[in-house]
Amino acid sequence: MNKFHGTGVAIVTPFQADGQVDYTALGNLINYLIDGGIKYIVSLGTTGESATLSNEERKKVWAFTAQAVKGRIALVAGIGGNNTADVVEQLKQFDANGYDAILSASPHYNKPTQEGIYQHYKAIAENSPLPVILYNVPSRTGSNVNAATVVRLAHDFKNIIGIKEASGNFDQINQIMRDKPGRFLVISGDDPVTLPMIALGAVGVISVVGNALPHQTSDMVRLCLAGDFKSAQKEHSALIEFTRLIFAEGSPGGVKTALKHLGICGDTLRLPLVQVSDSAVTAIYAEIKKLTK
Repeated sequence: MNKFHGTGVAIVTPFQADGQVDYTALGNLINYLIDGGIKYIVSLGTTGESATLSNEERKKVWAFTAQAVKGRIALVAGIGGNNTADVVEQLKQFDANGYDAILSASPHYNKPTQEGIYQHYKAIAENSPLPVILYNVPSRTGSNVNAATVVRLAHDFKNIIGIKEASGNFDQINQIMRDKPGRFLVISGDDPVTLPMIALGAVGVISVVGNALPHQTSDMVRLCLAGDFKSAQKEHSALIEFTRLIFAEGSPGGVKTALKHLGICGDTLRLPLVQVSDSAVTAIYAEIKKLTK
């Protein structure tokens, strides 16, 4: 699974001013990221505002993305939800052509037990046409996939190949690293802690920052994976303020603001998300100028 070593980017979904998907801008973004040196794209993860797209829109975005990428890098589709039967049906209908894996966030809102989470992912593993990457993001889902559940899933299902871990809980991350099978990938799901996670054995990041700054993010991750943490620390430090700013008023509002300034796509979001404040725009633009001069 070397194709998932390095920098992946959970890409935004560009919208036109009227809220329709902007496919021209999506194509521009894809080329910008590939030129920026990223290793793979996650299409329609949380950053892609997947919750506000219809089933037909999701199918069109996935098909367009595969066509635009043309096999130049690896592709992952975000397919998840809190209704296990519905997720299984989505997997059965998914056109996997051009894709390499599925990223599936743990069920939100329901707050299942660890056994419920295990059974949810068991159903996904048994029905997925592609390898599965777990996604643990308690700040959004309202529940944590604990280390024992992750390790149990990793051992029980060979097609569950890794986890995007965004709990920020380093005790939990340590336990996963210690007990997982050797083939199982741990991927940072949180830009600010990518460097220390790689130091512990993570193989890279699925980044939001990388939408706007693919070169800088990829360079930092490559240095980490090469063991040059002294040089990586400089790159990491340079990104701290930009990272803070783009998440300050929610994601992907902040990174779409940066992408608008860079001329890649507009900053339109779908409700209930709204654009960031004028003061945030000013601060993001100023930081982008520093980082891209």
